Order: sequence, then structure tokens, then C-alpha cells
Amino acid sequence: MKLTREIKTAILVIASILLFIWGYSFLKGRDLFTNYKTLYVEYDNVEELSASAPVTLNGLIIGKVNKITINETTGKLLVELQLKTDFPISKTSKASLYSPSLIGGKQIKIIPNIEDKVLAEDGETLGSTVELGLTESLGGKIQPIEEKLNLMLANINTLVTGLNNVLDKKGQEDIKKSLAELSQTMEQFHRASGTLNSILDSNKGQINGVVTNFNKMSNNFSKISDSLNKADLGKTVRNLNQTLAKVDGLMSNLNSGKGTAGKLLNDDALYNNLSKTSKELELLLQDVRLYPTRYVNVSLFGKKNKPYVAPKEDTNSTTKK
Repeated sequence: MKLTREIKTAILVIASILLFIWGYSFLKGRDLFTNYKTLYVEYDNVEELSASAPVTLNGLIIGKVNKITINETTGKLLVELQLKTDFPISKTSKASLYSPSLIGGKQIKIIPNIEDKVLAEDGETLGSTVELGLTESLGGKIQPIEEKLNLMLANINTLVTGLNNVLDKKGQEDIKKSLAELSQTMEQFHRASGTLNSILDSNKGQINGVVTNFNKMSNNFSKISDSLNKADLGKTVRNLNQTLAKVDGLMSNLNSGKGTAGKLLNDDALYNNLSKTSKELELLLQDVRLYPTRYVNVSLFGKKNKPYVAPKEDTNSTTKK
């Protein structure tokens, strides 16, 4: 069968139209031979989001933003997502608007809910979230820092003003004078340190001898401590405590009148008898000294002995005592 020129022309025109449609779709990022899933999401503000912006899932590009329209009823922006993936996206998944970098525009990433097994059908609307980009985060943090910096600058300005008021001509002269005196003090301190070094150098031998003697004393003290440790001072102290306890008991018995010594020390009658006996012995000795003939009578010519007369108590001696 021979094709006429009209049929060839028609086939060429139809092929050109199809090729144009395919090329236009290809340039828009849509493949005519691929099944796409269309989902929607609403935002109050899409900021720098543009059509053909990529849509990612865990960092993998699975589609793009097809178009952005305004919902006349709610005033929100309706974003149409064209997805090409076999990954199961549930109805409760979220579409988050975020900024991947400082230079690039906004993108949308799908945050899937794995636990939800009900898949989103073509044409359904997903929930939306907005993540702050790096610029917004820095802006939120820089603002309080800027306020504190302004406050600090105001305080610095006040401080500088106060210093200018204090540091007048007289104050500046006083500071210069204080610095000069401080320099003189440091110079004197340097001289004193040099003198001290020379003294230490000249008496280095004596200092070494003192240190050596101190080491010997410490060694002797160590030996003495070892000797005291070996002497068992604890046993000696215990024996001393026992002896003192016995002496204390003995003194208690003496004070309480127990035993012969205690009775001798605490018996008033014995003391009175001894005192009386001593007094009578003193009178007897005095009488013997004054009148010896009463006790010793030697007669050469045979005279009779005089009768004994009891001595009278000497009032003077009694009074003296």
C-alpha cells in the first residue's frame, strides 16, 4: 500500500506535536511515561519556595513542587507536590518547609510516619510544618545578644564618662606620681633581692651546715622516737596508773581510820594520852634536875633519908606551855 503525500504530512505533524509535548514536559521535569502521585500541602507563608523546588525524603529527591496557588477561602498557599517514588507515604506524614543552606532557596522534605499503615491517596493533603533556617535561628539568637551588647556599650560609655570626670589634670598628675613611686619601689626591691642573693652566696657554707645539723637532729629524733616506741610506754603508763591507784587507796584507808596507821592518825584519845605522858615526863625530869636528892640519897655519915615529898607542878612551865 502506497502512502500518499497527505498521509505522510499528517503523520509528520502528529509526530511533531507529540515530540513537542514530550519535550515541554521533559523541560518541566515531568516524564510522560512515568506514573506520578500528586499530593497537596498548605502553608501560611512559603517565603522563598519556588515552583520546581525539590521534594526530598531522608535527603533523597523523590519529586518536585509542581505549582503554588492561593486558597481564596482560607488565604493560605496551596503547594502541589509531584512525587515519583514507591515508598509508602502515610496520611499522617508531614511535609516540612526548610532551608538546606544559606544561599539556596526553600525546599520541602517528607517526614514519614512509619507506624501509620494507611497510605495517602493521590490528591490528598498532608500536614505541614516549618523549620527555622540557619538565618532565622541566627537572627533569633543575635537579637538578645545585640540587646546585651547595646546595654554593655551604654555601661562602657557611662564608665568612660566617669573616668573622664575623675581623671582631670590633678588626677592624671597623681597617677603619674604613683607610677613613678611604684617604679622606685620596684627598683629598691630589685636592689634588695640582689643584696639578699649576695648574702646567701656568702653564707652558703653556714646555711649548708645548718641544714646538715637539722638533718642530724631529725635523725636523732627519729631514733629517740623508735626507742620510745620499743620501750613500751603504754605498759609503763599502765603500771604507773596501777601504782597511783594503790597509793590513792592507801591514803583513803589512812583518812578513813582503817588499819593500825589509820587508827594512830585518827585516834584523838591516843593523841591526848601521848600529850599527857609527855607533859608528865617533862615535869619528872624537871623535878629530878631541881631536887636530885629526892631520888638519889647518898649519906657518908649515916644520916637518915629525908621523906619523899611529891613535886608541885611548876606554874611557870605550865603557863609557858
